[in-house]
Amino acid sequence: MKRGWLIVLAGVFINLSFGVLYAWSVFARNLRDVNGWTASEASLPYTIAILMFAVLMIPGGKLQDKMGPRFVVVLAGCFIGAGMVLSSFVSGSSVALAFSFGVLGGSGIGLGYAATTPCAVKWFPPEKKGLISGLVVGGFGLAPLYIAPLTNYLIATMGIAGTFRTLGILFFVVVVAMGMTLKNPEVPKAAAPGPAGAAAAPVALKREYVWKEMIQTTQFKQLWLMFLVGALAGLMIIGHLATIVFEQSNGLVAGATVVMIASIANALGRPAAGVMSDKIGGGKTMMILYAAQGASLLLLSTFSGFLTLTLAACVITFGYGAMLAVYPSTTATFFGAKNLGLNYGVLFSAWGVGGMIGPQLAGFFLDATGTYQTAFVASAALCFIGAFLGFILKPVKD
Repeated sequence: MKRGWLIVLAGVFINLSFGVLYAWSVFARNLRDVNGWTASEASLPYTIAILMFAVLMIPGGKLQDKMGPRFVVVLAGCFIGAGMVLSSFVSGSSVALAFSFGVLGGSGIGLGYAATTPCAVKWFPPEKKGLISGLVVGGFGLAPLYIAPLTNYLIATMGIAGTFRTLGILFFVVVVAMGMTLKNPEVPKAAAPGPAGAAAAPVALKREYVWKEMIQTTQFKQLWLMFLVGALAGLMIIGHLATIVFEQSNGLVAGATVVMIASIANALGRPAAGVMSDKIGGGKTMMILYAAQGASLLLLSTFSGFLTLTLAACVITFGYGAMLAVYPSTTATFFGAKNLGLNYGVLFSAWGVGGMIGPQLAGFFLDATGTYQTAFVASAALCFIGAFLGFILKPVKD
């Protein structure tokens, strides 16, 4: 068990490095100012990184199950380090950055993220799956608290290229060093026959689903749709929060402050909801949180003050962070821990789809109507659908 807690700690540090994805808004703002890029050009590397993150979760999970987490995370460290360092040489081109930061960096994040949580979960009893998942992925949620100010400082002192290079070396060292400590627990061997030659008492084993069996279940389809809804709403708000605050407060509320507080809520949602799901189940946990998110989204367009905007943002980002702890633990509970890496990677494809749709949906309605209200109402409706799916979600019957 002591080794398990060390692996949880290593997973937190690894995910703190992968949280560089949340610092892209800092790079984007400076790239627009320095290179004169459009918002679309500056967002291209980030969009590609989200896509690669989701896509590489599947092979990353499979590799973790087959070859162990150490190999996968070290490979991930090489990808993210190389991607960031290469970005320092091609920061003048949006397309080149889409390859270096988006393809290479995003692939590294996807590979590593797929290995850390399954590895940690396997060291603990089933009743702690939610807590452990929440702690490990909490590092990703906390990352903006240090990455955003660090990136701002580095850009001010050494420029965009130097910042990419410095962060690339830093993340390579941290991810590889922490990855070397990861190891899956040994699988207990079957009990030997007794002295009289009698066979050992049979042990009831929960069925371990492979991904092809998992995707045929009604529960997987429900979880996939629920994950899609949560990612869409959460990433829509995270991607536009500073602009939402500026637009609705007429520039009177500091968007950066709201973003920082919301990132704390995002991080806290992970262990808190993990514990909650261990007590009442993943479906009921997300039912409550989706209902709260939906209500907040319906009210959000009427808010203009610091307290109301911050409260709504925190409810939504808390729920977003929560699902990143609830869904891996629920996947393990429903479909077994043996193939958790690959199985969760397949489920995580819903996050990628939601991440591609949510921010674009908000931007589309803002351009078309001049406000975010229609996007808020549409995503609120989806959250209420997600809450209903959580209410009717039942464990898989073996």
